[in-house]
Amino acid sequence: MKSLLPALLVLLVAALATPATAQSYEDQMRQAASAYERKDMATAVRIWKVWAAKGEAEAQTLLGAMYWSGDGVPRNLNEAARLYLAAAKQGYARAQNNIGFMLGFGEGVPPRDDIEAYKWIKLAIDGYTAKNQDRLDQARKDLATLSARMNPAQIAEAERRVRAWKPVPKVR
Repeated sequence: MKSLLPALLVLLVAALATPATAQSYEDQMRQAASAYERKDMATAVRIWKVWAAKGEAEAQTLLGAMYWSGDGVPRNLNEAARLYLAAAKQGYARAQNNIGFMLGFGEGVPPRDDIEAYKWIKLAIDGYTAKNQDRLDQARKDLATLSARMNPAQIAEAERRVRAWKPVPKVR
């Protein structure tokens, strides 16, 4: 027993002295956001690509925004739309808003589709919280613009799709 105690102490000290190499999702998302703010786009893209590939909606949306704007990656509206749609299907309001905007205003996903755009923007409006007031206000304006150019049958179909919509699990 006496010889076991020093061995256990050595193992405990070694375990405590070894740095944790696996950061949590939240830690890595904060690291990527910080890198983005510092204009270290390579680090932000690297981290968000890993988590986007694992189906994390927030990472998909942030990476999609980089493809939409061309920050740190070549501008690719089709890739932005693909990432937004994957996150939107999970119920992530910002992605729903972004894919709705792209569909309704002809950004990278031809042809324009007012019914699907209305659905996604309406779902985003329903999903935004008070901390997203600016986005919520803009989404309401975008929905009003869409509604003004849609006929009653199109609006009814869009509302039916909103009611029928169910989130899907992460897509990996």
